[in-house]
Amino acid sequence: MFFFAFTEVILSSVSSFFILNKSDYFCFMIFHSFSVPVLSERMRIFDYVCVHLSGVFPSKSAVKKAFKNELILLNGKIALSGEWLAEGDKVEVKAQDLGAFKIFPLKLEVLFEDAFMAVIHKPAGFPVSGNYYKTIQNALPYNLSVSKEEDALMLPRPVHRLDKLTSGLLLIAKTRSAQINLGRQFEAQQISKTYVALVKGKLEGEGIVDISIHHQHAKTLYKSVRVEKSLSYADVSMVELQPKTGRTHQLRIHMAEIGHPIVGDAVHDCEKVLKGKGLFLSACKVSFIHPISQLNHTFEISLPSKFDAFLKREKRRWNKFHV
Repeated sequence: MFFFAFTEVILSSVSSFFILNKSDYFCFMIFHSFSVPVLSERMRIFDYVCVHLSGVFPSKSAVKKAFKNELILLNGKIALSGEWLAEGDKVEVKAQDLGAFKIFPLKLEVLFEDAFMAVIHKPAGFPVSGNYYKTIQNALPYNLSVSKEEDALMLPRPVHRLDKLTSGLLLIAKTRSAQINLGRQFEAQQISKTYVALVKGKLEGEGIVDISIHHQHAKTLYKSVRVEKSLSYADVSMVELQPKTGRTHQLRIHMAEIGHPIVGDAVHDCEKVLKGKGLFLSACKVSFIHPISQLNHTFEISLPSKFDAFLKREKRRWNKFHV
């Protein structure tokens, strides 16, 4: 049985923080608390919150709303946005009410984590986010520690998407600055993602699929890795895919458009859809520049075991029954 648990947590430094009771799977009420340091010039509390708590309030309108809702205290009293700050003033910022936020207790493989970001392995079958309980985003607080950076996000956030049926590597931001930086890297195509898929038919060599999706430019690079005979599809090919744009279902659409739909894709494949095995698509490799250290990072995971098992099964069936 689930139940709500609320408490107030006062922190000594500026940081986004929450406590998890993993048996209850709920976030507790949150406070930000800090003492104002020496200021080089006079500053109103509104401006200070805008600058130093951008991870909590991403816009000035959000800060205005926080003052209106009496979420910000100055020296223990409800603060007015025009009040001046002085060295040693105590500012407390109550977070939005997260009491109704349910944490999804799904254990995730965490390949990398520091104070700014994380890299996790998303299992197939769960959406990254959305108006559902069982999402990867709702599982992040169960798996990741709290950032103590000044611009810490109230909850870790994925910075890109993976389809519900797709497994693989997912980048997570824990601070506002990391979120912005990684987002810009995606926009500038500085982040390299490599997927592996099983597709129907004999796809050899390498090439480029440059086909618009919903009137938007979309580009995918492909490279054949392995081809096996198949009784069901004549041939099955293992391919590496590198999306150069980020359209919804891009890889699935592009493979179907060139006549090689991904095995298990019931949406874009009209013939002989494999049932009960899921989608044979996994994001196996990602390379990016760390948003703070500026060091290059590359992470790679093994293919799901079902890929090799499926190819071996198809090969056995071909050798046994093909005449």
